[in-house]
Amino acid sequence: MKRVLIAGATGYLGRYLCKEYQRRGWHVTALVRKRSSGDLPSADTIVQAEATWAATLRGTMTNIDLVVSALGITHQTDGVGYWDVDYQANVNLLDEALRSNVGHFAFVHVLNADRMDHVALVAAKAAFVRKLQTADLKSTIIAPTGYFSDMGDFLNMAKAGRVWLFGTGNLRINPIHGADLAAAIFDAVAREDSWADIGGPQIFTQNEVAHLCFAALGKSPRISRLPDFLRRLALWALPRLAPRKIAGPAQFFLTAGAMNMTAPPTGTCQLKDHFKRLADQA
Repeated sequence: MKRVLIAGATGYLGRYLCKEYQRRGWHVTALVRKRSSGDLPSADTIVQAEATWAATLRGTMTNIDLVVSALGITHQTDGVGYWDVDYQANVNLLDEALRSNVGHFAFVHVLNADRMDHVALVAAKAAFVRKLQTADLKSTIIAPTGYFSDMGDFLNMAKAGRVWLFGTGNLRINPIHGADLAAAIFDAVAREDSWADIGGPQIFTQNEVAHLCFAALGKSPRISRLPDFLRRLALWALPRLAPRKIAGPAQFFLTAGAMNMTAPPTGTCQLKDHFKRLADQA
């Protein structure tokens, strides 16, 4: 039986990766920060380690064939930043993989990263990607368009009564559900792809995403479009005025939201069904 270690196993995507690799017959080792957590991912083995501390990773990859890292931070906590986690923690994982003779390392990156190198989150990930691509093992870089979970921001605005968009709202995205993305990652790694841009099955404009939200809530659409200079002003002001834990994620979403985020479609999960489930839970 082949063995995979999933880093970032307690995150949105990491949990689906654990389930997918188990479903495909692999022995799954989930790397977690706290074994005492009551909401651990589905895995054959749970290993507790702090990836930002290289010493805690020693021995965690013995007999591991593949490492898949979905490790990264969206909301900064514990005083650590993107360079501590998205870069250095992944470097520590890579070093341990090389020390343990792991044959393949897959990393979940960001679509259109080459157009967002001024964004701290993306810059840290991109620096790790460069290091991974020169390492002495097979590697696969996964660049998804965006997760269904990220689309919750649209639904939250709709719940509050109005969705605010910058510009015309005609930029496009095909977000993907975690289960579909996990399956696509498995297949890309199995093919030994060096890079895979991955999107969900349907392409929407931002306007259409907003309409889906209101439809899920059973409300009439109320959409306001702001001039793009306000987005650019916010990008200038955020690092100067906002705390890092707020400025970092906002900088990424404001930047990614100003470009088309589409990739080859895959999967079957529908965004409208996702919104309906969230609306029904409210």
